[in-house]
Amino acid sequence: MKSFTHVIQDPMGLHARPAGMLAKAAMAYPCQITITAPSGAADAKRLMSIMRLAAKAGMEITVTCEGDREEEAASGMETFLKENL
Repeated sequence: MKSFTHVIQDPMGLHARPAGMLAKAAMAYPCQITITAPSGAADAKRLMSIMRLAAKAGMEITVTCEGDREEEAASGMETFLKENL
């Protein structure tokens, strides 16, 4: 299991467009990817699950990757979040 934290930098927070891009990026990996925020936890491969987190700018989230290629997934997701959120 690999995990890391990220603070949402986008002033609009984790809104629909980046949430869709995040879900699409997560689908590239076979492992389970979970995003945990103060408002709950979400399956990173499910757009509506991500949207339910209502992650705002400045909020810290934790991304956990577990299973096949988890290290590659954690690295890829961390890069995605730094570049987009």
